[in-house]
Formats: sequence, structure tokens, C-alpha cells
Amino acid sequence: MTSPARADFRFYHPLRVRYAEIDGQGVAYNAHYLTWYDIGITEYIRAIGYDYPLGGDPETGCDFHLVKAMVEFRAPIHYDEIIDICIRTRRIGRTSIAFDPAIFLQGAGDDLRATGEVVWVNTHQQTHKTEPVPEKLIDAIAAFEGYDPRGS
Repeated sequence: MTSPARADFRFYHPLRVRYAEIDGQGVAYNAHYLTWYDIGITEYIRAIGYDYPLGGDPETGCDFHLVKAMVEFRAPIHYDEIIDICIRTRRIGRTSIAFDPAIFLQGAGDDLRATGEVVWVNTHQQTHKTEPVPEKLIDAIAAFEGYDPRGS
């Protein structure tokens, strides 16, 4: 997989690395990367203007379940550095959304620190069966990203 460039992402969320997020070596503890990806996706969904209700959609009874989360560590992230958590939607299937997160050092161009993959599946909360991704979410992502990510 080729390394993404900072310019490949329309969305980012800045975050300063806090003392509680580092380990004894003075670098970000590995488990925090998934938390940062989750923060980034939450802010991405907010930025595209999609109302994502806590506990899922009361009209459909559906909510997203995380089915895959992967981090590829590229370079250490240190205490007090400001990072940009970048998010883009790679693909939307019938029932799933694949996000490509990346972390860059803020103000340092293409200083890539981590990449990954996060996949959500839309699931009915009572039947536990997969359901189609809501069209209004697909439309919001397509409008924000400037392309239709279905089937790509």
C-alpha cells in the first residue's frame, strides 16, 4: 500500500498528545491510536453534517458495529506534539463503510506517523442482521468527499 499524502484528506481533527497518552519511553502508547481514530471518525461524521444519534437511528433500529480496526505504525508520536487525525471514506458497500484514517504531525507536510483501516457494518439492534447503509449518510459523505464511494 502506498503512503497517503496529507493533501489526500479533506478532513482532519487536531489533537495535542497528552501526558496520559504516552508510555515509559515517552512515545504515544499503541492503544491510543484506535481511540484517536474513533475521535477522528466521530468528528468527520459531525463535519459532514450527518446527525448520528447516540444509540443508533430510532427510525430504523440500526446502529453501526465496528468489525475491523487496524493500525500501521509509521513513526513515533511524542508527548506534546500536535497531530492531525485525518479521515476519509474509502468505500461504502451495501451494509458497510470503510474509513482510511491517518495521522500526520501538524504543520510538517507529509510527516506521516500512522495509517490504518476502520470498517463499520450497519446492524439492526434487535435482529442483529446487517442492514443497508442509510442513503442520507451516503449522500452526506459523497457531497463532502466530492465523489461517490459506493463500489469503488
